[in-house]
Amino acid sequence: MTQAPSPASNPWHDSAFLKACRREAVPYTPVWLMRQAGRYMKEYRELREKTPFLRLCKSPQLVSEITVFAAERIGADAAILFSDLLLPAQPMGLKLEYTKEEGPTLTPAVRSAESIDALKEVDPDSLNYVYEAVRLTRREMPSNLPLIGFGGAPFTLASYLIEGGHSRNYEHTKTLMYGDPGAWNALLAKLVRCQTQFLNRQLRAGASAVQVFDSWVGTLSPSDYRTFVQPHTRALIEGLDGGHPVIHFGTGNAGLLAEMRAAGGTVIGLDWRVDLDRTWDQLGPDVAVMGNLDPCALLADEAHLEKEVKRVLAQAGNRPGHVFNLGHGVLPQTQVDRVRRLVDLVHESSRR
Repeated sequence: MTQAPSPASNPWHDSAFLKACRREAVPYTPVWLMRQAGRYMKEYRELREKTPFLRLCKSPQLVSEITVFAAERIGADAAILFSDLLLPAQPMGLKLEYTKEEGPTLTPAVRSAESIDALKEVDPDSLNYVYEAVRLTRREMPSNLPLIGFGGAPFTLASYLIEGGHSRNYEHTKTLMYGDPGAWNALLAKLVRCQTQFLNRQLRAGASAVQVFDSWVGTLSPSDYRTFVQPHTRALIEGLDGGHPVIHFGTGNAGLLAEMRAAGGTVIGLDWRVDLDRTWDQLGPDVAVMGNLDPCALLADEAHLEKEVKRVLAQAGNRPGHVFNLGHGVLPQTQVDRVRRLVDLVHESSRR
C-alpha cells in the first residue's frame, strides 16, 4: 500500500487544530466536538427518517455531506468523519444491526476460543466505502480544514463483540478476559491487525489525524488495563503511519489516564470528570490534551456556558497543546445555536 504524502505538505498542516496537536503556538484554541454531526441537528434527523443507519454509513456521498455540513454549520476547527466504530465487525463475520430501542447489536456473541478462531481476518478492501468517504469528504471540504478519521480501540471493540451490544457490568467480557487469557489475547491481537489497517487506510485516503475511541475502558482497574489491554492498544498506536496526530480517548477513566498515556497517543482525550490542569500536570508536558467540557453545559443558560468555557480555558492556561472539546459527545437534545455559541466562545475567549 502506497504511503500518504508527507503530512507537512498538506494544506491543513498549519491549521490551529494540527498545530495544537503538535503542541505548537496557536492564535486561538481550536475546537471540535465529538458527535458534532448527529442527532442534535434537524437535517440529520430528517435524513435518518429516510435512511437506515448502516446504509447511511455505507454511502460515501451522504457521509461526506453530513461531515462537511456539520463542521461548517458550527464553525469547528476540524471535521470528524461520520461513521461508526463497529463497521469492521461485519467483515469479521458477525451480523450488525441498529435499533432505536437497543442501539447496536452483534450476533452471534463471541464468548469462546472457538468463536474467536472463527472470526475472519478483515480484508481492508471490505471497508472501501469508508476510505472513499474520506476521499470524497476531503475533496468537498475547505482544503485547510483538517479531517479526523477514527476507529475503536481493541478493548472497546472486543467488549462489543463479546457482550453482543451495550453492557452495564461487562460480565461476559471480564469472564473471558480472566478465564481464558490466551483466547482474550488472540481476540485483541486480531482486532489490532484489523484496526491498524483500517486507520492507516483512512490516513492514506486523506484524513489529517485519527482518534482511537476506548469508550468502555473506564470499566477496568488500572491493574487489569496494564495486564490485559495496554500492550494491545500500544501495538495499535505504534502501527499507525508516522507524522499524523493520534488522539487516544476514553471515558470514566480518571484512574487510567497515566496508563493510557503510556500506551501512546499524540493527544490524550479527557472527559469532564477530571480537572484539566491537574491531569495535564500529571500526564507531563510532552503530550497534548483534548477536552473537557461536560456535554450538559450546553443545556444550561448562557451565563453558565460562558463560565464553564472560561474555566476549562483557564485550566489549560494557554499552554501549547490544548484542543477544546466536550468530555464526550454532543447530547441529542442540544440546540444547534448553543453549539455554535460554544465554538464562538472558545475562539473569542482564547484569542492570543
